[in-house]
Amino acid sequence: MDSQQPLSAQMRAVTISREYGSGGGEIARRVATKLQWRLIDHEFVVRIANMLGVSEREVELQDEYSQGIVARILSSMRSVDPALLVDVTNNMNTSEEGYHQALVSVVEAVAREGQVVIVGRGSQKILERMRDVLHVRIVAPLEKRITYVVQRESLNHSAARDRILQKDRHRERYLQAHYRANSTDAHLYDLVLNTGVIDLDSAVDLICLALERKAGRLTVPEHELGPGAGSAKYPGRPLDFRPPTDTL
Repeated sequence: MDSQQPLSAQMRAVTISREYGSGGGEIARRVATKLQWRLIDHEFVVRIANMLGVSEREVELQDEYSQGIVARILSSMRSVDPALLVDVTNNMNTSEEGYHQALVSVVEAVAREGQVVIVGRGSQKILERMRDVLHVRIVAPLEKRITYVVQRESLNHSAARDRILQKDRHRERYLQAHYRANSTDAHLYDLVLNTGVIDLDSAVDLICLALERKAGRLTVPEHELGPGAGSAKYPGRPLDFRPPTDTL
């Protein structure tokens, strides 16, 4: 590797899971821009859909949790992006499992190509065994997310809240159905960021820093990883915390 390149160049991908309205999609876009990596997100799928004559509304109804239209879109990505040289022809059916298999093929293909930021699509599970991928989760308090969606999508408070809850349910249903996983499980991620206070640009900086630090651990043997690495023993026997006794 070129000694002038950052350590992050050794990493293949960043996956970003997000609560709807937490700013995760915008953070992903900014991370991709800062790293000069490709971005695979909802807008990427919409662009492919438009080339196929599929409306954004149809994508909205199916993207991330359902079937045939997006499977067709995923297959067609091969002709748009040479990196997506993956055959999903056998999965071109209207079943949700067909869509899922096509999606897995594409996510694995872009990760193999490298230097890509992938938003959602169960990518934190699809790529969980790859050490050279950084997994990030973006969250925020519900009221903060409602404010964000009101501002970004020109909805009223009630409509924004309903949209957030619906989108979160759909995403959770997909992850549960195919991976028996819950997106709130912090063990799926290297980094969980709460944008309730942390601004989006700071979140981008933290993700890029984590990417560098994880890249620096790629050559460390598996048995040397973990919180015990480089830690000395306690100087004495650790004492259990004892709550004060009730004196009343």
